[in-house]
Amino acid sequence: MALKAVILIGGPQKGTRFRPLSFEVPKPLFPVAGVPMVQHHIEACAKVPGLKEILLMGFYQPHEALSRFLAAAQQEFRIPIRYLQEYAALGTGGGIYHFRDQILAGGADTFFVLNADVCSEFPLQEMLDFRQRHGNKDSFVILGTTANRTQALNYGCIVANADTQEVQHYVEKPSTFVSEIINCGIYLFTSAIFQHIGEVFQRNQQELALEESSNGWQRAEVIRLEQDVFTALAGSGKLYVYKTDGFWSQIKSAGSAIYASRLYLNQYSQSHPERLAQNKPGGPIIRGTPLTSPRALGALGPNVSIGEGVTVGAGVRIRESIILHGASLHDHTCVLNTIVGWDSTIGRWARVEGTPSDPNPNDPYAKIDSETLFRDGRLTPSITILGCSVTIPAEVVILNSIVLPHKELSRSYKNQIIL
Repeated sequence: MALKAVILIGGPQKGTRFRPLSFEVPKPLFPVAGVPMVQHHIEACAKVPGLKEILLMGFYQPHEALSRFLAAAQQEFRIPIRYLQEYAALGTGGGIYHFRDQILAGGADTFFVLNADVCSEFPLQEMLDFRQRHGNKDSFVILGTTANRTQALNYGCIVANADTQEVQHYVEKPSTFVSEIINCGIYLFTSAIFQHIGEVFQRNQQELALEESSNGWQRAEVIRLEQDVFTALAGSGKLYVYKTDGFWSQIKSAGSAIYASRLYLNQYSQSHPERLAQNKPGGPIIRGTPLTSPRALGALGPNVSIGEGVTVGAGVRIRESIILHGASLHDHTCVLNTIVGWDSTIGRWARVEGTPSDPNPNDPYAKIDSETLFRDGRLTPSITILGCSVTIPAEVVILNSIVLPHKELSRSYKNQIIL
C-alpha cells in the first residue's frame, strides 16, 4: 500500500485572529511548544511506516521562510516534502481535487489529509488499523473526539453506528444539538474520494451554468469536504469515524496557541525529553519548559516556551507564555499568559499579563472557545500579545492588550489594541 500525507496550510487571507503574529511568519510556521506548528504534523506523518511523501497545500505565495523550513524538515525527517500552491482558496476539498494527480503520483492509493490549525496526538497508525478492522478497502475515516453538548455546535457533528462506527449523519456547525462526537479535521482517504469530490465539482458547474453572470470556472472548484462531501457520504457505508481519547484542540487564535503549547509540552516528557529544560544548581526554577539555557535566577513555568537568542534577566517570573526569538526580558519582569514577539524588550519590574482562554478544567470534554476579538463593543479579555520589536519600558503594567509591531510604549495600558 503506497501511502502519502497532505497537510492543508491555508493562506494569507486566513489567520486574521492570529494577528499581529501572522504578519511576521505564515501561521503554520508559528512556534508552538518550541517548533513550527506544522512540524508536529510532519513528525507524526514521518513515523507512519511506509509513508512515501508529505505534501503541504495552500495558497501562500512562494515564501523564503517556508522554503527554508521545508528543506530543513526534509533533511531532518528523511522524507520527501513538497509545497503545492493553489491559485486561489479552493476549500478543503477543492485543493486536494485540483492536485489529485500529484497526490496519486507514484501509485499512491491511500493518503491522510490533516488541517494545519489543529494540535493532536495524531493517531495516524491507529486510523489505518481501524480501517482494516471496520471498513473495506475504499472506505474513508474521520478522526473524531467528544465535545460537550454546547460546544459541539461549533464543529462538524457526527452521528455514528455504535457497533460499526459507520457515519450515518454529518452536519457542519448545526444550529441545534446533533451529537457530542465532533470532526477533528484529520482524515484517511483512498483514491476513491476523488470520484465523490468530482461529483460535487460537476454539480457546481451545472448550477453555475444556470447563472449567466457568474464567474463559474473558479467558483466551481471551491469545494468543502465537510459540507459538500461528508454530508452526502454519510449513511452510504463508506464513511467511518475513529474516536480518539487523546488530546486535541483547534489553533485558531493566539490564545489557543498557548493552550496547544501546553498540550504538546505535557507530551514531551515521553516523546521529546531532549526539548525540555532541566533544573540545574544556581539556575532558574524550571517547570517543564523547553528553552535555550537562559542565565536566569527566577521561576519559569509551567507551560513556557522560550525561543533561541532570548535574554532572561535575574528574578524574572514567566508562566503560561511563549517568548519568541531574540526577545529580552530585563530583571524582575513578570510575564503571565502572554506571547512576547520576536526581538521585543520588556523593561525592569514591568508586568505583562493576559487572561487565559482555557477550556473549563472541570469538564473533561470542554474545548477552547474561539472568542471574537470584540464583545459588546469592548475588547474581549484574552492573552496579551506583543508584536515584533515592541519595547515595554520599566515599571509599567500591560494587561489584556494587543500591541502591534514596532511600537515603543511610554506608559501602562489595559484592555486595548495599541496601533
